[in-house]
Amino acid sequence: MTSVASSPESERGSPRWQALLELLSSMRFAISLLTVICIASVIGTVLKQNEPASNYVNQFGPFWAEFFAAMKLNSVYSAWWFLLILAFLVLSTSLCIARNTPKILADLKTYKENIREQSLKAFHHKAEGTLHETPEAAANRLGALLATGGWKVKLQSRETPQGTGWMLAAKAGAANKLGYIAAHSAIVLVCVGGLLDGDLIVRAQMWFGGKAVYSGGGLIADVPAQHRLSERNPAFRGNLMVAEDTASATAILSQSSGILLQELPFAIELKKFIVEYYSTGMPKLFASDIVIHDKATGEKKEARVEVNHPVSFKGIEIYQSSFDDGGSSVKLQAVPMTAATRAFDVDGTVGGSTELTNGPEKMSLEFTGLRVINVENMSGNGPQGQGVDVRKVDLRSAIDQRMGAGHKTTQTKELRNVGPSVSYKLRDAAGQAREYNNYMLPVDAGDGVPVFLLGMRASPAEPYRYLRPPADENDKLDGFVRLRAALADPALRERAVQRYARKAVDPKRPELTQQLAGSAARALGLFAGQEEVKGKKVAGLQALADFLEANVPEAERARAGEMFVRILNGALLDLDAVAREQAGAKPLPADKVQGFMSQAVLALSDAPFYPAPMTFLLKDFKQVQASVFQVARAPGKNVVYLGCFFLILGVFAMLYVRERRLWVWLAPQAKQPSEGTQVTLALSSNRKTIDMDREFDQLSARLLGRPEKNQ
Repeated sequence: MTSVASSPESERGSPRWQALLELLSSMRFAISLLTVICIASVIGTVLKQNEPASNYVNQFGPFWAEFFAAMKLNSVYSAWWFLLILAFLVLSTSLCIARNTPKILADLKTYKENIREQSLKAFHHKAEGTLHETPEAAANRLGALLATGGWKVKLQSRETPQGTGWMLAAKAGAANKLGYIAAHSAIVLVCVGGLLDGDLIVRAQMWFGGKAVYSGGGLIADVPAQHRLSERNPAFRGNLMVAEDTASATAILSQSSGILLQELPFAIELKKFIVEYYSTGMPKLFASDIVIHDKATGEKKEARVEVNHPVSFKGIEIYQSSFDDGGSSVKLQAVPMTAATRAFDVDGTVGGSTELTNGPEKMSLEFTGLRVINVENMSGNGPQGQGVDVRKVDLRSAIDQRMGAGHKTTQTKELRNVGPSVSYKLRDAAGQAREYNNYMLPVDAGDGVPVFLLGMRASPAEPYRYLRPPADENDKLDGFVRLRAALADPALRERAVQRYARKAVDPKRPELTQQLAGSAARALGLFAGQEEVKGKKVAGLQALADFLEANVPEAERARAGEMFVRILNGALLDLDAVAREQAGAKPLPADKVQGFMSQAVLALSDAPFYPAPMTFLLKDFKQVQASVFQVARAPGKNVVYLGCFFLILGVFAMLYVRERRLWVWLAPQAKQPSEGTQVTLALSSNRKTIDMDREFDQLSARLLGRPEKNQ
C-alpha cells in the first residue's frame, strides 16, 4: 500500500477553484454583467449598427470612426466581447441555479417540525390558548382544518412529563421559492435564445467553416462560394429586395466590413407592391403580394406580407421591412445653366448610369432615386418665422404651446403633394460626385410665384440646398435660362441698357441718357460678374454690395443701394424683353412681370453657386417598385418565448406569493392532563406586511376559538 503526499499547491488548488466558483455564481458578478450588457445595448440603440464605414466618418469624423471600429461599437450585438459577456452571464446564472436549487427543493420538502416549543415564544406573531380536548384529537382536527385552507400539514408526537404532546407543522406559499428558480431560469433561456438567434452561428461558420465576408461589387450570381451560407444554416437574419415581376432566392446579411449571402430553400416572386399614405405623406400600409416557389418540390404558394403580419414557410419567417425603387425608367431633360451648354434628353434606369461629355470634360450621370409622392408643409409659418425679435415676450403664445391636448399645435399646417422628384449624381473624371434632387413640377411656396426646386449637396451628411428659379408663363424653365444666357452676353446687355435709358429718361433732358446708361451698364456688369471689385470678380447681389462698400461713403450707402437695385431691376426687365425678341418669344404677361422678375433676381444672384453646367428635370417616368423583405430563421425564438413565460411566472411568484410557516404545539395541561390541551401558536413569513397581522388574527380565531381583532 502506498501513500501519496499532497503538495501545498494541490491543497491550495481547491480553495482557489472554490473561490472562482463562488465568484461566478455570485449575484454581484451577474449584476455587473447585466449592467455592462445594458450599457452596450444603449450604445447599440443610439448608434446605427452595421453601417458602411464612410457613414461613420462623415457623421463623427475619422478618429471616432476608427474608435467605433476598434471597439466593435458599430456592430455591438455581434462583437466578440458582447457574446463573451452574454456567455458568462449564462454561466453565472446557471451556476447560481445549480448551487441554490438543491437547497430550495430540500427546503420545500421539510416542514421544520423539530422546532422546540420554547422557540415558538420568540416569534413576533404568537398566541396561546386552551382547548377542551386531548392533544391527539386536537392535532387531528386542527390539521384537517388547515388542510382545507390550502396548508400542507405534518404531525409529530413528542413525549413530555405530562404525557404525549403533538407538534403540528404547516406551510403554504411554496411557489415563492419556485419563483426564484423560474426567474433565474428565464434569464438563462433568454440569453441562450439570444445567442442562438444572434450572429454566433454565422461567426462560427466564418471561424471554423471557411466562410468570409465579401466586400467587392458586381452581380450576386458572380460572388464566390466562400461568401455564401448554406440553405441548412440553422440561424440567420437578412434582407431580400425583390422588384415587381421578378424573383430572388438569396438574402444579404450585412456585416461591418461587407456582406454575406444566404441561400434560401425557396424563391420569392413579387407580383405587386401596395403602399398607402396618410395625408401627411407618411406611409400607412406596406403590403406585398408574393408567390413562394419551393426549390425542392416546385410547390407554389401565394401569400400577402404586411407590416406586423409575416408569412412563415419551411421554418423561415418573411417580414415586410421596407420598400425601394425596383429600377424605374426615367426620361430627363438636360436644361443648360450656362449659355455654352445645349439642351438634350437622356433616358436611364434608377440604379444605373450613363456617360456624358461637356466638351473636353467627361462626367458620369448616376440615377439614384425616384419619388412619386412628396408631401410638404407649405404654410410657411414654422418656428423660423416666429419671434424674430429676441426681446419679444409673448406669454399667451408660450402657454398655448405647452398647455392643452397633446395633439394640439399652435402652428397651422398646409400639407400638399408637390409632385414627383428625381435624384441623381454627377461624378467627374476624378471620381468626385455631387448629389442633386430636382422636383418635376414648379412649386408655389405661398407668394404666388411658382418656382422650380433644384437641390444640391456635396455629401449625404449634408442637407439639400435649393436654387429656386421662377417658372415662366408656360410653367417651364426656359424663361429663366434665356434671361441668364442674355445676362452673360455683352451685346444683349448693351442693347438692354440703351433701351432702359431711353425709356427711363425724360425726353426733355437727353443729356441724362448716357449717365443712366453708364450706371445701368455698371449695375448689369457687376451683377453678371464681369467687373472686378476689390481685385476679384464677384457676381450677384454680393457684387453690388462690395462695390458700394468700396466706392460709396457709409452714410450714403443706403440711398445709393436703393438706386442701384432700382436701376438693376429696370435693366433686367428690358434684358428679358430683348432676349425674348431675339428668340422670337412672346413678351412676358403683365400680371406675371413683378413676381417673375423679383424671383429671377434672387435666383440669378444664387445661380453662380450652382456647381453644374446643366440641371436635369424629370420629363417622364415609368415607376417600378420593389419590396424589401427581412427573412429570418430563428430557432431561439421559442426559447425566448419560454423564457419570457418563466420570467412572468417567477416575478409574480416572488412578488405576490408569500411563503408562510405555522407551528402549533399541543401539550397536555400540567395540572389536569386529561381535561384539556395547552396550545401555543406561532406564524412566520418571508415578508412582513399588514396582511400578515390580519391573517394571524384569522388563524388564531379559527384554531383557538377566540374572536378576531377589529382592524
